[in-house]
Amino acid sequence: MSNWDILWQARDEFWTGFLNTMQIFGLSITAAFVIGCFMLYLLEGRPSVGKLSLRVFIDGMRMLPFLMLAYLLYYGLPTLGVRLDAWWAGVGALAVYHGCYFAEIFRGSRLVFPQGQIEAAQAHGFTRARMFVRLILPQIVMQTRPLIGNQLIYALKDTAFLVIITVRELTAAANSLSGTYFIPTEAFLVVIGFYWAVSIAMEIIIKQCGRFGARRGLDHA
Repeated sequence: MSNWDILWQARDEFWTGFLNTMQIFGLSITAAFVIGCFMLYLLEGRPSVGKLSLRVFIDGMRMLPFLMLAYLLYYGLPTLGVRLDAWWAGVGALAVYHGCYFAEIFRGSRLVFPQGQIEAAQAHGFTRARMFVRLILPQIVMQTRPLIGNQLIYALKDTAFLVIITVRELTAAANSLSGTYFIPTEAFLVVIGFYWAVSIAMEIIIKQCGRFGARRGLDHA
């Protein structure tokens, strides 16, 4: 029996790992996007101590290796009396970590947002929240879609680190089969294929979103 035959017989284990990876990725990246948008909203307006503290937190997360954050949530919180399931610790770590990156991506675009649009919205009586949701955020999201696409791929790859905190995701499935049958090359080639397929699909979706935004007048690039 060839190595590929062994992997084919173990396809259910790969498929289960892949589904776990996509569930973790989907939940965490959705939460990260919401966190990034909310942080951007909190950074709106004049400087304050609260906004400075939030900037320090964002910068701190960006300087912290993701693996250390996952370790802190899973192995560190129990010392404070808080115990998280490995699955949810992984989702939470990914959400907070990449949420800070989203916030920084959006903040960079916000700095060059046309002030004339803001003044026009204020003249028409838009509240701060309505102006943010209806005017600022849609344009920022569409104009930063290449950076968002890159961040999505980074987040997808970061799911592989969760094997360290015992999450049964795609990399864990490859590790298990590699250790049992000693076929690391073939096992991890399969994993690479899964990651490539998802990354290519996300790139296509991002491009389609760009075309939609151009038709709606949200993207002038």
